[in-house]
Amino acid sequence: MTLSVQNTMKSSIRILVACALLVAQHIAFAESWDELSSEQQQVLERYASNWSELPAERQQRLARGAERWLSMDDAERDEMSRRFKRWEKLPAERREQLLQRLQEFRDLTPEQQQMLRDRYRQFRSLSPAQRDRLRERFRDLAPEDRRRALQQMQQRAKQRQLQKQQRDQQEVRPHN
Repeated sequence: MTLSVQNTMKSSIRILVACALLVAQHIAFAESWDELSSEQQQVLERYASNWSELPAERQQRLARGAERWLSMDDAERDEMSRRFKRWEKLPAERREQLLQRLQEFRDLTPEQQQMLRDRYRQFRSLSPAQRDRLRERFRDLAPEDRRRALQQMQQRAKQRQLQKQQRDQQEVRPHN
């Protein structure tokens, strides 16, 4: 065999091994229907007929969701059902946008996530009229001004976060 044929075979074997590992990983994380508790099976009964065809990641998400559902009290379940019905009524494009934003949030560092949560709480503490005025002012900004305003808010939030970390460190240090 020539050297180029050997290299091509080695490359092909590496690709095959990588594919086999991916398939094995998928199978290893898949959960069979029978491994679910009877309570989980009741919650997920609409998926019973095609459970084995679902990707392993989806099976895991559904199983975790069923566990969360089972741990909720009646009021929490009612609220979750209401939210799910609202979700289902959204146009597919809007749901996709929201899922994209959720993924962007999950990609943030824990500090950035906390900063956003804090800002959201701050925003929600405003009166409805104040929130509307703030939204209107933001919408009326030119795109460049809007981008600049967002950057300034991010910088101020980072500064506040640093100041908070410094205060926390000072509180932890023993005073002489």
